[in-house]
Amino acid sequence: MARPELAGLEADLARCYKGKIGVGVPMAGYTTWRIGGPADLLVTPRSVAEVRTCLAWAGRHGLPVWIIGNGSNVLVGDGGLRGLVLRTAHGLNQIERQGSRLSLGAGALLPVLLRLAARYGWTGLEFAAGIPATVGGAVLMNAGTGEGTIGALVSRVGLIEPSGEYVELEAKEISFAYRHSSLLDRGGVITTVILQVREGDPADVARAIRERMAARRQKQPHRWPSAGSVFKNPPGWPSAGWLIERVGAKGLRRGGALVAYEHANFIVNTGGATARDVLWLVEEIRRRVRESFGVELETEIRILGDTRG
Repeated sequence: MARPELAGLEADLARCYKGKIGVGVPMAGYTTWRIGGPADLLVTPRSVAEVRTCLAWAGRHGLPVWIIGNGSNVLVGDGGLRGLVLRTAHGLNQIERQGSRLSLGAGALLPVLLRLAARYGWTGLEFAAGIPATVGGAVLMNAGTGEGTIGALVSRVGLIEPSGEYVELEAKEISFAYRHSSLLDRGGVITTVILQVREGDPADVARAIRERMAARRQKQPHRWPSAGSVFKNPPGWPSAGWLIERVGAKGLRRGGALVAYEHANFIVNTGGATARDVLWLVEEIRRRVRESFGVELETEIRILGDTRG
């Protein structure tokens, strides 16, 4: 249930932002885990100007701002998100070809981009088959697989700084690492991304995407909602999933949350799972791996908001 004081904030925001404003919206409907408490206010801006308007409004009211793409790599606490949530998915979703480059809105979905790549023969993106993220979220976390990462394709990124200034950064001004980019440390809101792709044969690209999708379906759970890999693979070890299996955590359950049988580095929502359930499993897995192997697993997912419930 929305807090009474939010009605006044909604009315004030509506004076400068003309899009739909969600009040007390359960974030479970906006994350691939289908978990998360209510957001005070949620908007889906459709232009850079609207993003700047919303950021400026939140600044005037001293409200925190949360950026959500497709919600595919996040765990929102059961207590929800105080302040303003900017959702880029289904808002900043333009996809335009500029020669061998693609000009993309930060909210463009990778699955949609991959379908266009298969149709037109844009090659270089095949590694991303099956990743449900937005382009902006993927760049922020340098999403990828063993076959490649999106950071290697980035030519330029446009973002709104915490100060409200719009800037464009060339690839050489951004550092990318395993599931990390310097954009995370910089802050601000990614609005546009320019990717460099190559011309290929549409049939070859489509076949490569199908093959990678089939491989992911065989190795990863798809029956229940999840957020992808929970932990980063620690250096010097086969994988986080390998360690989790060795400590007997595959199949471990807490409430509606389950360590997937198909892939131990996935926690799935079998129905009614809470953030508290997931966090209990995360800490139990960490404890077992630490005690057995002396390895401190680091989460790949981002944990947002009030986790106290």
